[in-house]
Amino acid sequence: MHLPNLRVLACLKSRAFRNAPPSGRDTAGTFLRWTFLRAVFHRGYVLVSGLYFVIVAHLSATQIVVLATVMSLTLGLSDVPTGVWSDAFSRKWPLVIGHGLLAAGMMMTGLVTAYPLIVVTQVLWGLGWAFSSGADVAWLTDELARPDRIDRLLTTRARRDLAGSAAGLLGFGLLAWACGLATAVVVSGAGMAVAGVFVALWFAEDNFTPVAERLWSASLSIFRRGLTLSLRDREIRLVLAATMIINGAGVVSSLFPRQLVDVGFAGDPIPWYTGILIVAFGAGALALRFVEARIHGAGVARRTYALACVLGGAGLVVLARAPDAVVGGLGILLASGIAFNVTRAVSVVWVNRRTTSDVRATVHSFLSQAECAGEVVGGAGLAVVARTAGISAALVTSGTLFACTAAIVACSRGDRLSPSAGWRPRPGRGPVRPP
Repeated sequence: MHLPNLRVLACLKSRAFRNAPPSGRDTAGTFLRWTFLRAVFHRGYVLVSGLYFVIVAHLSATQIVVLATVMSLTLGLSDVPTGVWSDAFSRKWPLVIGHGLLAAGMMMTGLVTAYPLIVVTQVLWGLGWAFSSGADVAWLTDELARPDRIDRLLTTRARRDLAGSAAGLLGFGLLAWACGLATAVVVSGAGMAVAGVFVALWFAEDNFTPVAERLWSASLSIFRRGLTLSLRDREIRLVLAATMIINGAGVVSSLFPRQLVDVGFAGDPIPWYTGILIVAFGAGALALRFVEARIHGAGVARRTYALACVLGGAGLVVLARAPDAVVGGLGILLASGIAFNVTRAVSVVWVNRRTTSDVRATVHSFLSQAECAGEVVGGAGLAVVARTAGISAALVTSGTLFACTAAIVACSRGDRLSPSAGWRPRPGRGPVRPP
């Protein structure tokens, strides 16, 4: 009679020592639920903070671009050290710390209007993403332990992120309309803190073993192996280069609300902009569903990335020349809805399939650092263009960069070889070519 109780106690004890989620909470399902939850608060914050900067804080176009550049610079400087830490000591706890920093920066944004303090909020925002970057994909890949499923699951993750984004846009758009932008910004930060608690309680870490070496020597060894792989594998090099250009051009997304306000919203801009972004994310989800079913095919990643760049460039030109908010919304649908989301999802899958477990978070951090480097350089350049020639000229310049990236990727030899045909580092040693 007491045997079932003993079995339950034994199960609970085993689960507690493994730091595993409760029974029935599979790794993939837990990850996708968290992805949705984080996207709700992240995208809600992006929506209401973007309008908050324009309507409440009265920031200029140059100040907005500089904010994005500051965040990117912070992320770029801290990304690789946090990625190495994730490979050396834990994948779960950097995510928890990252959520705490994100929540602090988000809540502080809704409480201040002075530009220097707003800059501080973006520094916290950048640090939060640095701790999260790479650790999430590395955690999923190792804990799932299913190489045959990971590519499609990462694409599913991108779709789930868009679903959460749409929910966040709708929910926080309504909240901002009913309670004000500042309140909505603070609530989004509180929600991000809740997502961090979800990670702390529900993410297991059964398949990761912290390094047994000394802190400095272990971290340096992981950094060297990750850097060697990133430099020697030509497909990873291609993705890093394309990512730099795309994210440099994508800095203009922070100008989308300003451009739509300038061309003329019909009434209150909050419901207009919210509706446009929800439709755009719906288009992105449909595009990712198409990619998900075909991502394993030879050359699919390369062709998909190039096509997305073409659509993004066209969308930015349409937005730049839009006579009204409706046409401008069509440009946002192509650029923000399809191009930005598809290129990001494909780059993560493309890099992840060519990365080994011992340096996975570090290499993904290099991908994130490439994003930041592009945003810093692109932000500085596009800020000058926006200040001297106007927002429309900055959008056209960004569209041209998208077109150039499409040509580079389409003409490359990337994604023609199987992952096993590239360079691979042996743990603790230099790179070797497979036979």
